[in-house]
Amino acid sequence: MKKEHILVIRFSAMGDVAMVVPVVYSLAHQYPDIRITVLSRTFARPFFEDLAPNVGFMAADLKNEYRGIKGLNALYRRLAAKQFTAVADLHSVLRSEYLRMRFKLGHYRVAHINKHRKGRRRITSASNKELVQQPTSFQNYIDVFAKLGYPVEIQFKSIFPEEGGNLNMLPKELCVKKNYEQWIGIAPFAAHEGKTYPPRLMHQVIEQLIAKYPKARILLFGRGEQEDQCFTEWCEQHPACVYVCKLVESLHQELILMSHLDVMVSMDSSNMHMASLTGTPVVSVWGATHPYAGFMGWGQSEENAVQIPLDCRPCSIYGQKPCLRGDYACMRNIAPEVIVEKVEKVLATI
Repeated sequence: MKKEHILVIRFSAMGDVAMVVPVVYSLAHQYPDIRITVLSRTFARPFFEDLAPNVGFMAADLKNEYRGIKGLNALYRRLAAKQFTAVADLHSVLRSEYLRMRFKLGHYRVAHINKHRKGRRRITSASNKELVQQPTSFQNYIDVFAKLGYPVEIQFKSIFPEEGGNLNMLPKELCVKKNYEQWIGIAPFAAHEGKTYPPRLMHQVIEQLIAKYPKARILLFGRGEQEDQCFTEWCEQHPACVYVCKLVESLHQELILMSHLDVMVSMDSSNMHMASLTGTPVVSVWGATHPYAGFMGWGQSEENAVQIPLDCRPCSIYGQKPCLRGDYACMRNIAPEVIVEKVEKVLATI
């Protein structure tokens, strides 16, 4: 009898791929006799390569090597050679739909994600908004595997053991956490303005945290021009601040560091999901988007979500739409003290 081998397709942004991890982990452990191969972009390898003995990873460069129809046909031939028995499309965009069509023609068992677009349109409508919790991405992924005959119950806490990742794999500046220190992560940026807390206000959050926790280390996560400008300035002003990407070399090292944070302050962004994969509590800040869209980090409490009530919120599922008011009040009207208070509550439980 041919051994079951499931192909799991999920490209997209880092946060979306990270949300696949708890489901694939649970699938792998609840069905140890099946093989699972995750097809994604190269950056996602650290999420899956040590997840479970029966989970493999395959990278696909869709912008170069597998670009266009010709490239997708070449990718399909490469995939078909691996003799999968089922295909789970957790993305459902043009590229994955094309691959899905090829597999269907080859008489494979195929299932794809339901993104519940009607419900999402209702919660982001400018008029007659219906603010109702939508199925989470985790539930949407679970539903795909159920269609293939593999019902899953998520049993996931962290990609690392209970004690966290191995700090000895980090640079000397980060390889020791003293007993009296609080390690507070700050990831202040996101892909869109509607999901980014203004840097001027986040700097006030940092100043208040340093005043309240003088022995804390403030670990700044993120890469990009904005990050470089702000992080460099903040580190020059505050010795407690650490510009993480100047010290670590890989995503795996970032994840190790996150596993030892006492709390992470993040936007609705990939850093929220990455910290969630390490079992770290996250104080998440929401502006144009909303937890009801289904993208809260795994295991995170909505009590730790920072958001203000506005009739126009949420206006976008992914945060990319221009502000209807023109002032991004959903972010700019959040007082730094509110974020600091949430951090204090988390730290008080440790």
